[in-house]
Amino acid sequence: MVKGIRPAGTLLILKTGTKLDTLRDVPGDYEDWIAAGMGWPREAMQVADVRRGDPLPAPDSVAAVAVTGSGAMVTEAAPWMARSGRWLVAAVERGLPVLGICFGHQLLAWALGGRVGDNPNGIEVGTVEVSLNVAAAEDPLFSVLPSRFPAQVSHTQSVLALPPGAVPLGRSAMEAHQGFRLGPRAWGLQFHPEFDRRIIPHYVDSYRPRLEAAGRAVAPLLEGLRETPGSTRVLARFAALASGMTAPEGLRTGPGPGGPPPGA
Repeated sequence: MVKGIRPAGTLLILKTGTKLDTLRDVPGDYEDWIAAGMGWPREAMQVADVRRGDPLPAPDSVAAVAVTGSGAMVTEAAPWMARSGRWLVAAVERGLPVLGICFGHQLLAWALGGRVGDNPNGIEVGTVEVSLNVAAAEDPLFSVLPSRFPAQVSHTQSVLALPPGAVPLGRSAMEAHQGFRLGPRAWGLQFHPEFDRRIIPHYVDSYRPRLEAAGRAVAPLLEGLRETPGSTRVLARFAALASGMTAPEGLRTGPGPGGPPPGA
């Protein structure tokens, strides 16, 4: 945990996917990497594999929730996605600190009334530069990040339209929405702050056939990979906020969430 910060309760992780098979020799999975980046003790963490139908606790019984990445697509609108989306709407309405990562970012946006679909610019994978919007400087989570920083990405779908009232916080060359906030305590990150230099090459290689079919060279993507210590700061910052968060002045009357997910 961040120095001087103690967890105020349980971190719930909605597990929506599993790491690539080629990462079998790398310890842990999405939920472990996220919790490690936050410094959240394992004994204060609860994992709900929503694909298997694991029960979800009442939002007011946990301190915070993080939603993992996944190989699934939000546009599949599977029943477990609609169920998770309804739970996230309730969590946001109750003011629970929420962090959606990659697929989790897209699921959160979709649940709150945004639109998700294939990225019109194609697959975004590897290490990219994220540029923050002006609003990020005043954001409780994103304000710890520099105005430009490298981040690991791996996705084919994107948030094409943010939920009503959402604040856009960052972008990259191929992605208009690398981050957003809705209300005072819910954030989405398209990038993976939990990925490191060991992990990201596997995701680049997993896309190799599709990239090459689209006429994109893979070698430059692999050569451009690097560590991204700056982006990981949002995990520790989220943990700090969730461990003693009060709605900052100016954010107390943030917009409420949109309607339920399509098909919910």
